[in-house]
Amino acid sequence: MNAPLSLQSKTVLVVGAAGHIGRIIVDAVLSAGGRAVALDTDAAGLQALTDVHGADALSCAMLDMANRASVDRALADAHDRFGAVDGAVNTAYPRNPRYGRQFFDVEYADFCENTGLHIGGYFLFMQACARYALERQQTFSLVNLSSIYGSMAPRFEVYTDTAMTMPVEYAAIKAGLEHMTRYVNAYMKGRGVAFRANCVSPGGILAGQDERFLASYGKHCLSKGMLDAQDVTGAIVFLLSDAARHIVGQNLIVDDGFSI
Repeated sequence: MNAPLSLQSKTVLVVGAAGHIGRIIVDAVLSAGGRAVALDTDAAGLQALTDVHGADALSCAMLDMANRASVDRALADAHDRFGAVDGAVNTAYPRNPRYGRQFFDVEYADFCENTGLHIGGYFLFMQACARYALERQQTFSLVNLSSIYGSMAPRFEVYTDTAMTMPVEYAAIKAGLEHMTRYVNAYMKGRGVAFRANCVSPGGILAGQDERFLASYGKHCLSKGMLDAQDVTGAIVFLLSDAARHIVGQNLIVDDGFSI
């Protein structure tokens, strides 16, 4: 039997840790033997994580992903506490209150704000992680949470007769994130540090969606259809682990076959 993937003695930042997927990623990092640093703008959500895991097992801090000083401070504080930061997972999902409208209802200003908040924040965090790895000469694995809709056109038919849609901002953000992940790897090659970034692209994640939508979505899948957040964590832990140390700039799709 193969040994489970291990993050023993590794310190991993989790951005968006108080979110639906972020909480599960924190659990997975800790279960794999790693030290998790939970980062979010949601103070109550971070406190809830501390209540579950305890302050000794989990370090929590507020993070504004759009503020360089806040990002740099998170990395520096984790380094000071644990001696090194070995990796990070970014699952943040910043958006304004008007995000998610139908295509013809999206205003230009909202499109720019939502893409800027999201892809801009991911850029700033990626830049800070790469700089940290270079300055500290630290091996580092970054995992960005993308989506199947970063690499395929939406299947709008699964939203028929529901109030749901696939936002145009989301498509632009996730496609941009995947290419920016490849960009940073190309930029960091030859600089004498083992920094690598990859994406994990989940299919749909269960979160109380309309039953009609779930049935329509599931027709495109192999067996399960919409996934639980736990179904994605194996890929994330793998990319953070030494087992994936030569996997660089890739996009690992976990979608029960929806995109095929």
